[in-house]
Amino acid sequence: MEEQKIKQDQIQIGRNIRRLRLEKKLGQTELANKLQLEGVDMTREALVKIERGIQHISATQLKAIRDVLQTSYDELLKETP
Repeated sequence: MEEQKIKQDQIQIGRNIRRLRLEKKLGQTELANKLQLEGVDMTREALVKIERGIQHISATQLKAIRDVLQTSYDELLKETP
């Protein structure tokens, strides 16, 4: 069974991921590498697309990003101006 993709507010989720990644001073390649070490298949290119809101994110990817960035779902999903 294919994992469901999160579609709601995709652009906002991507912006939050980018903001939190930059706050942690992580590059896209570094974050993608850390996600791969967590067992999540994520390339830098896929991360770029997620941050830009071009590609949907899976629940597994979102959980791994939350864990690697040491943040909460609230921070990842919140609306910002």
